[in-house]
Amino acid sequence: MENFWKFSPGLVRKAITLGVILTLSKSAIAQSASRNTDSLFIRNIFTHALTQGKSYTWLEHLTKQIGHRLSGSASAAKAENWTFSVLDSLGLDQTMKLPCMVPHWVRGKAEKVKVLSKGGVKGFDLHALALGGSVATPKSGLQAEIVRVQQWEELDKLGEKGIKGKIVYYSRAMDQSKLRTFEAYGGAVDQRVFGASRAAKYGALGVIVRSVGTRIDDFPHTGTLRYDSAYALIPAAAISTRDAEKLNALLQQGHKLQVSMEMHCETLPDVPANSIIAEIKGSEFPNEVVLVGGHLDSWDVGEGAHDDGAGVVQSMEVLRILHQLGYKPRHTIRCVLFMNEENGGRGGASYYQYVREKKEFPLASIESDAGGFTPRGFTFEGDASVFGPFYEKVSSYQALLEPYGLKFSKGGSGADIGPLRPLKGLLVGYSPDSQRYFDLHHTAADVLETVNARELELGAASMAALVYLLDLYGL
Repeated sequence: MENFWKFSPGLVRKAITLGVILTLSKSAIAQSASRNTDSLFIRNIFTHALTQGKSYTWLEHLTKQIGHRLSGSASAAKAENWTFSVLDSLGLDQTMKLPCMVPHWVRGKAEKVKVLSKGGVKGFDLHALALGGSVATPKSGLQAEIVRVQQWEELDKLGEKGIKGKIVYYSRAMDQSKLRTFEAYGGAVDQRVFGASRAAKYGALGVIVRSVGTRIDDFPHTGTLRYDSAYALIPAAAISTRDAEKLNALLQQGHKLQVSMEMHCETLPDVPANSIIAEIKGSEFPNEVVLVGGHLDSWDVGEGAHDDGAGVVQSMEVLRILHQLGYKPRHTIRCVLFMNEENGGRGGASYYQYVREKKEFPLASIESDAGGFTPRGFTFEGDASVFGPFYEKVSSYQALLEPYGLKFSKGGSGADIGPLRPLKGLLVGYSPDSQRYFDLHHTAADVLETVNARELELGAASMAALVYLLDLYGL
């Protein structure tokens, strides 16, 4: 036998080549079978969501029976209890409440912000909302000339001489030329967040801000502000985009406008609250977690339907669908409904501590906080040690999800899962179509009627499909 192999090298090479081909063929067949199995299961996810989905029914209850859910409010507590009850009824492995202390800011009586009659200008009311966390005006209100500012450099150039004793009006609009509306939002929201203290530095009495939105209408957009304790705390309100356009035109004509502000908001002591957690335990890696989540709180106007009722019910629906289809995960699949994303991030911070204390690894965390519109895909970020290897094989994931219009890209994830970044898991942002989101964001117009049931259910199915792939194949 030894002589045969010694003197027949061509036959040896042919035998080896045939063996390699047979091995590769078996591998290709196995991969093809696996892909077919995955494709079928993902199709079942979408079929179940579209024909037996609960997302819209749940959202209807959350918005119409509970309503807006600002941290610290009675309605926020009601939302905690209701979502806990629903998740607990699904027969999952665990449902629990994760406590945290949250801010308790109240708006009080409706704001009154007016342009006063002066110099040929007839006075008119401005559609306005106090910014979250703002202090009140003096009981008698305040009245002063407004000075318009678009960029920080203009504010600094005006200095104390041009600003002291006045109301600063930040008029920078979202850049409508941006295709990605979240990019446009990022280019304008800094004046809302930091504008009050930047103006107070130069002696301003108050601040009004053009709403950070894409549509010209009469709905003011609230949102949080951050005070710098080094300066006086001054009242701050957002005005509608249509009113902002009107102010701009009058100021450009050379009118000196006087504005009065009356606001009754107040920050009360922190109160106890809870994020809600439900999970299906992993059979192989119970301490490695694939998370889906949204934030349970909303601003105190509208119904918080897109921001973030949609993300809440979609995350709940992911676990319901997988459990209903009999899926047995390798890793723990967890739904987290975070409390206090809007004005503090306390729920995200307490969850980070929870994960550290349990010594878990957050393998992948998906956040839905961009509305309930048509799914477009997912954005990914993370530590290079996991993100690099994952992104090398991301095409195999995307190939299974492309038939549903889902694309993958590098980008941000979400505010509530952001604190998990040091633990070096994958962070994922669910990305629906964003073109209408900032028409409604933080306004009284964010109500159930603006949510399409089919789009909402497709989003839940998209998240469930990605959870399935992440659980099955890991990073």
